[in-house]
Amino acid sequence: MGRYLVTPMSRLTEAGLYQASVSIRRGMHDRVYRFVPRFRTDRRAMLYAMSQARALLGEAKAALAPTPCAAG
Repeated sequence: MGRYLVTPMSRLTEAGLYQASVSIRRGMHDRVYRFVPRFRTDRRAMLYAMSQARALLGEAKAALAPTPCAAG
């Protein structure tokens, strides 16, 4: 996804459900996000992780975007 390496992951919990997480890496910096919802399938957990990564990266881009200057 652009300048980021996004790696969705899931793990099977003791309760038999899958927990979603995602690693977002840029250069030497890596952040791993773990999510609360649990899923019945690995696929659903991975899809959720990717959708959350897109949302996180969208927010990051919006925060870095220049804001227009108000004419006074």
